[in-house]
Amino acid sequence: MDYTNKGNKATKTGFGEGVRAAAENDKRVIGLGADITASVGMNLFADAFPERFFSLGIAEQDGVAVAAGLALSGKVPVFSTYGVFTAHRANDQIRISLCYNNVHAIIGGAHSGVSVGPDGATHQALEDIATMRVLPNMTVISPCDATQARIAVQKAIACSCGPVYIRFGREAIPDFTDESQDFTIGKGQVIRHGTDITIVATGHEVWHSLIAADALEKQGLSVRIINMHTIKPLDNDILLKAATETQMIFTAEEHQVSGGLGSAVAECLSEMHPTRIVRIGVNDRFGESGQADELMHSFGLDADGIKNKILGTIKKLTVLK
Repeated sequence: MDYTNKGNKATKTGFGEGVRAAAENDKRVIGLGADITASVGMNLFADAFPERFFSLGIAEQDGVAVAAGLALSGKVPVFSTYGVFTAHRANDQIRISLCYNNVHAIIGGAHSGVSVGPDGATHQALEDIATMRVLPNMTVISPCDATQARIAVQKAIACSCGPVYIRFGREAIPDFTDESQDFTIGKGQVIRHGTDITIVATGHEVWHSLIAADALEKQGLSVRIINMHTIKPLDNDILLKAATETQMIFTAEEHQVSGGLGSAVAECLSEMHPTRIVRIGVNDRFGESGQADELMHSFGLDADGIKNKILGTIKKLTVLK
């Protein structure tokens, strides 16, 4: 597959395109909003199917409850709002109404990570992966670009696999994955082969990891990159293969280092194949207001930050030896 930037595009747009495309073939798909329809990409569905879209106002708990009722009635509801509101404000309703009943509903968590930018800490979802992946029956997906977001939501709607949380961002980022990619929920993708170290990345961090890998290659490091687009269920097999074939694993996510992708990878490999793992993410702090690229750099989440963390870790380990 050719991972060349086809142009910048927001993952929220890919999410909206996926919902609209799925609805064209499935009349059971119902859209639910919370007064921020365009901000989360749901305007694409609402404009195409106004009779099947309902804005419930700023009432996230009600949105989840309505989604559960629709699902129990044979519909496939898609409710999307900011990730901080779905994962936290409506957590009780998601836990009991969706997960406990194991009903098929799609929850879109927008504005993930610090790359939300100027909206600041209150609107930057940095704990949502941790909150969602611990819930029984919940599937957690974090696509890396707009193309993958579109494909992911279509697969999620079609899967009939209980509640699904799909995490995505606001800002336009490189859209680089192939339209014909083999996307399977629960199966990660090796998007760059390498033999020295592995970077397991998710969401926006996949592109930054690719850029970092190019720079690391010039330093003599062969870097494997895994796009872990599904956090739950986690692809244990792809991780075990990486752990046995490379010397160290780094994880990269726009999320707290505690409870997110890095924790999931560490949990898996601590039981299957104890491996040195270094987690790259947000270190036990809230986000802040600023331009997206400036925040990514400040938090060490851009390509330079990933590269420097890896080189610094390897240097430190070499000194310790």
